[in-house]
Amino acid sequence: MTDMPPVPDRMLKFIRKHHLLSLATVSQAKPWCFSCFYAYSETENLFIFTTDMHTRHAQNFADCKLVSGTIALETKLIGMIQGIQLSGEVFLPEGELLDKVRLSYLKKFPFAILAQTPLWAVKPDYMKMTDNKLGFGKKLHWPAQP
Repeated sequence: MTDMPPVPDRMLKFIRKHHLLSLATVSQAKPWCFSCFYAYSETENLFIFTTDMHTRHAQNFADCKLVSGTIALETKLIGMIQGIQLSGEVFLPEGELLDKVRLSYLKKFPFAILAQTPLWAVKPDYMKMTDNKLGFGKKLHWPAQP
């Protein structure tokens, strides 16, 4: 999917504003989820995070690269509910791409320079944003649904 439309500004603003991504994996028909700090590379449309190769979720990536995830605003106010659900594929960036996303990640999380864990990327193929600020249950989709 190389010719994807741009991500809508409202989604981008929400993604930029937050830093915690929850992802779900599956291996041998057993689901697993985890949360991680993320940086978002707008030019590449990638969510970047770091995790050790020995974690359960990283081991699950070896069996299935497909993931789903959420970024959510924690609120009890119905009219303020906002969040993004996404699906995509996880991979280890290499070469020039790795250098580029490393800069994005370290810009957002400078303390990560001390980490000895690899950087991973999620290339989303679909995102849905719930934004009650636009009206109860209002959904935005990327790419847009036909």
